[in-house]
Amino acid sequence: MKIETKYHGLIELQEEEVLKFPNGLPGFMEEREFAVIPFMEDGTFFILQSVQTPELGFVLTNPFTFYPDYDFNLENQAVDTLELDSVEDVTVYTVLTMADPFHLTTANLQAPVVVNAKKKLAKQVILTGSPYQTKHNLFPEAVAK
Repeated sequence: MKIETKYHGLIELQEEEVLKFPNGLPGFMEEREFAVIPFMEDGTFFILQSVQTPELGFVLTNPFTFYPDYDFNLENQAVDTLELDSVEDVTVYTVLTMADPFHLTTANLQAPVVVNAKKKLAKQVILTGSPYQTKHNLFPEAVAK
């Protein structure tokens, strides 16, 4: 299938690359199909691109790249929604709020995007009772200067 994207123009996508969000995304409940597309070739940043709405794309990263101690527990409801059988099937992303200059970019650690990579199911999970916020500096050492 071909889809129009926010950052990459028209791209070819295989059906098995499409992630299903059974409950949509917070604020975009009608959006239920997305693809994770590499944003840059180094594999650090990705785009969570809506399959149906070209202008809807979010910049993502693997939170463990920038926050090695990042840790949370999924509530049973999220585990059930994602049909998770094994932790090995889980991929986690965080949504970034891009800034200019780039070193002021922040990551939303309070609401990670959790993916069952095996079954292609995904959910943006809002963590309750956690120390994480919606805006953590991606490059805290650069902000401190």
